[in-house]
Amino acid sequence: MQKALLKWNGQEAEFPVLEGTEGEMAIDFTKLRQQVGLVSFDPGYGNTASCKSAITFIDGEKGILKYRGIPIEELAEKATFLETAYLLIWGKLPEPAELKGFLRQITAHTLLHEDVKRFYTGFPKDAHPMAVCSAVVAALSAFYPELLDPRGAEAEHGAIIRLLAKFPTIAAFSYKHSIGQPFIYPDNKLDYTSNFLRMMFATPCEDYRPDPVAARTLDLLLILHADHEQNCSTSTVRLVGSSLSNLFASISAGINALWGPLHGGANQKVLEMLESIEKGGGSVEAFVEKAKSKNDTARLMGFGHRVYKNYDPRAKIIRKACYEVLNKLGVRTKLLEIAVKLEEIALKDDYFLSRRLYPNVDFYSGIIYQALEIPINMFTVLFAMGRLPGWIAHWDELQKDPDFKIGRPRQIFVGPTGKHYLPIGQRKQ
Repeated sequence: MQKALLKWNGQEAEFPVLEGTEGEMAIDFTKLRQQVGLVSFDPGYGNTASCKSAITFIDGEKGILKYRGIPIEELAEKATFLETAYLLIWGKLPEPAELKGFLRQITAHTLLHEDVKRFYTGFPKDAHPMAVCSAVVAALSAFYPELLDPRGAEAEHGAIIRLLAKFPTIAAFSYKHSIGQPFIYPDNKLDYTSNFLRMMFATPCEDYRPDPVAARTLDLLLILHADHEQNCSTSTVRLVGSSLSNLFASISAGINALWGPLHGGANQKVLEMLESIEKGGGSVEAFVEKAKSKNDTARLMGFGHRVYKNYDPRAKIIRKACYEVLNKLGVRTKLLEIAVKLEEIALKDDYFLSRRLYPNVDFYSGIIYQALEIPINMFTVLFAMGRLPGWIAHWDELQKDPDFKIGRPRQIFVGPTGKHYLPIGQRKQ
């Protein structure tokens, strides 16, 4: 095993160098404080590996994304979302009998307990669907007390199935509540995404038949969002799960982390940017110049990524899907024309190229959601639906990790010292 040598304050210490299956290298600092009295300082954990994982691999320099070793391009073209979920959670593509049984279990658990509906009536109509979804998912732990043991195989399996099956229902109910329409129960004759679309848009007085093109496109978007390594929300799920919190509670925390505009809300920001360009006269060139100016507040949304320093592989897939779905659905939108022109200009501009700002997965996804008539406040909810199997897979992997420990980062204290308690009469006004 290779080792790294650290010299500090007259001391020398060696630390193991770990190598991943894709050639990534890392210094194992597990005993850093013990050996030399230091801790590592890495705000945002951009250079810190918190775990070993066999789920998702990303090469940001080359623009590569793989789930369990399979390129995202192959899964996007050939797999379904639930097949991808099975792959992420159980580590392999399901055999025909396994997939059939898995789908049967999902179908059997789409319905919510009737008492869960009372939660929705307690929320204001203008409550954000992410707040509602997070609360209802956490509340499932009250309805399934027998499924809370994170180390019980049967309990874990039951919780996984119920989360995957019920989340589309939870999400659709949150939308129906926000617009004052009655809930539409699941129709188990439909596939996963068709069922969700029907629960979103059908009413008791008018049925809704999901367009197969819309359902498949939504399925594709869910696949592309299914996992993305140790991002903010996934790390949150792992951190909460490290206290042996149950799966429902851990996933609820992940939903809250995803809700932030720097994480799951980015596609909404892209759509708002495109709409502002359209309202401002549609001059993409003028907007690009404003985005480059240090003296202007305009920002180019949907470009650049914390990990990818190349074209996001998901963005390539979603760009193609955007054209296809808009053509098949007969949707014409000025926003797509603006987006295409914006991408063309940015990919030729040295300002953006030198900063390695390439389109990411959020750049076109909002346009697709809009074409599917998904309201803006549901964009992040659909992101959560897609990311659900990834969160589950990481929570499960953590529970089975031989190096399992409760998450407890260190800090560098920079506060005051030498202070003492003063009686209230001696304190200055």
